[in-house]
Amino acid sequence: MNGTATPRNGTGAHENGAAGPVIVVGSGPTGLLLAGDLATAGVPVTVLERRPHHISNLSRAFVLHARTLEQLDARALADELEAVGRPLDHLRLFTHLAVDLAALPSRFNHLLVIPQYEVEKVLERRAVEAGAEFRHETEVTGIAQDADGVSVEVRGPGGAAETLRAAYVVGADGMRSTVRQAVGLPFPGRSVIRSVVLADVRLAEQPETLLTVNAVGDAFAFLAPFGDGYHRVIGWHRGHDIPEDAPLGLDEIKEITRLALGTDYGMHDARWMSRFHSDERQAPAYRVGRVFLAGDAAHVHTPAGGQGMNTGLQDAANLSWKLAAVVRGHADPALLDTYQAERHPVGKSVLRSSGGLIRLAMANRPWTRAARAALTTCLNTVAPAGQALAAQVAGIGYRYPAPRGAHRLTGTRVPDVALQGGRLYEALRGGRFVLITPEIHEGDGARKDRLAVERWASDRRTTVLVRPDGYVAWAADEADARTIENALAAHVGAAGLAAHVG
Repeated sequence: MNGTATPRNGTGAHENGAAGPVIVVGSGPTGLLLAGDLATAGVPVTVLERRPHHISNLSRAFVLHARTLEQLDARALADELEAVGRPLDHLRLFTHLAVDLAALPSRFNHLLVIPQYEVEKVLERRAVEAGAEFRHETEVTGIAQDADGVSVEVRGPGGAAETLRAAYVVGADGMRSTVRQAVGLPFPGRSVIRSVVLADVRLAEQPETLLTVNAVGDAFAFLAPFGDGYHRVIGWHRGHDIPEDAPLGLDEIKEITRLALGTDYGMHDARWMSRFHSDERQAPAYRVGRVFLAGDAAHVHTPAGGQGMNTGLQDAANLSWKLAAVVRGHADPALLDTYQAERHPVGKSVLRSSGGLIRLAMANRPWTRAARAALTTCLNTVAPAGQALAAQVAGIGYRYPAPRGAHRLTGTRVPDVALQGGRLYEALRGGRFVLITPEIHEGDGARKDRLAVERWASDRRTTVLVRPDGYVAWAADEADARTIENALAAHVGAAGLAAHVG
């Protein structure tokens, strides 16, 4: 299906202030993935967005990394995006540091250069088709929660006030999150670089690589294609600390680009120009009672490594199946505590890695330049170090904490292993757990909506229960039927448990 889906704005679901079990605030990539997952799982979900319905082509994000593509593959979306974007198997972060992605242990051993708006189109279409309700031009003005749910005060088109009620609320409403402020969470951090310039331009000369990025002296510049004849340029000059509301002309952007890249590629016909500042911030908690934060509402990073949108999408993939399991009555609400335990450390790590990369790129003192040269030499010549950096940037190098005494695989990401019935990430479609066994195990029909039972295509003997987000929930080197049943009851829910939504 091509083009942009039209979100349904029916009023029936909102009469008398009702909005269903989950409200998602914000319709960026994070909110769209989350809404699509919940709706696919049969959980009523309402998306509130203060802006009119429009997917802008003024994207700030331009790459999808391997782990994000794996998550999209589990939703049957990756191949469609791969057909639109352009793969790149190495990422050059500055002149002498290249991150080799070709050796990544993933079906997607590359990054995909693709504007954010293309990702949003696909995610929105999926959410709409699954039944998510959208309310645009609807601004959240207040949040109050109690033991039974959350009341969300909104102001709709024309200024009409209304109170919506939900079991849970997820704030995916960006760096200036109203949801985060409403629950009283601070957003500590600082501005790392100020007066960053952005522009969408045409180029008279095409760069040699898909992504062009470099820093020389006091100047930094980045170029990425939109695919429609325009390129996004991001630039910064240490000596140009100019207020963000100061006028910006193409000549300033061209000068910064020439300093950093050696040429401005004949930039012309700018359709948009702006200034902004890049922050490093993270909320101390991703959950307050029945309210959660995801994506930029929870953490913001420098653009180095292109990890911002990817981290948010992986937040959504972690939270969505847990919310669905709790709302449908298949899991204890305590499961939701693991969202903070698993995703907050990842956000902190991304903050450190992206901040470290931008500081290395902008090193201007002799000792920092020497450190950059030493690190670059190490990463380029010591294979394990380079592989570790590639895995972290790609998002596949993280594992989640496991309980004491758990199997060594618990909490690890599972690659797209071969099964007798196909690929793992095909089996994960529909938001189900996947039990992989060495021998035939009769699956319980009462769990078929949340569990797929598969056998290894190889002679591997380990029994593994894979969570809907592709991480190991439980594993055993040897397991009989009773042991497996106990694990399924603990993680997937009891065999005869009736689902409920409310």
